[in-house]
Amino acid sequence: MVATAESCTGGMVGAAITDIAGSSAVFERGFITYTNAAKIQLLGVAETTLTAHGAVSEEVAREMAQGALAHSQADCAVSVTGIAGPGGSDHKPEGRVCFGLATGHGVNSVTHDFGAIGRPHVRRAAVAQALQLLIDAVRQMPSKPGPQV
Repeated sequence: MVATAESCTGGMVGAAITDIAGSSAVFERGFITYTNAAKIQLLGVAETTLTAHGAVSEEVAREMAQGALAHSQADCAVSVTGIAGPGGSDHKPEGRVCFGLATGHGVNSVTHDFGAIGRPHVRRAAVAQALQLLIDAVRQMPSKPGPQV
């Protein structure tokens, strides 16, 4: 079972998963936490982490993924937080997206700079990357008996 914690993609990762018939066998739940308050309240992201690193950071992405895993019955959780655009800064440019992945074996994070390719394109690229992270993680997990999707 998988869970998602999304900010800049606004639920698009969960929607991509649930577009597939039978996805209820593998999709446990999704959290859309667009604001910092939502990240804190729903996922348990530490306010100090947000203050120190900002919402678009690997540190926050890790805590989002950990929170989604902790607040669900999932075996694996992916998180997405980024700057889809327009806008950004020299320090955090448009197109920067941070991902977190949490399993019972730990948590990892990665940042991708997709560039200033436009909001819809950044969001679609982020969804594709998040799905690939989930696919890679699930393939490495020991299989459990149950339905195959």
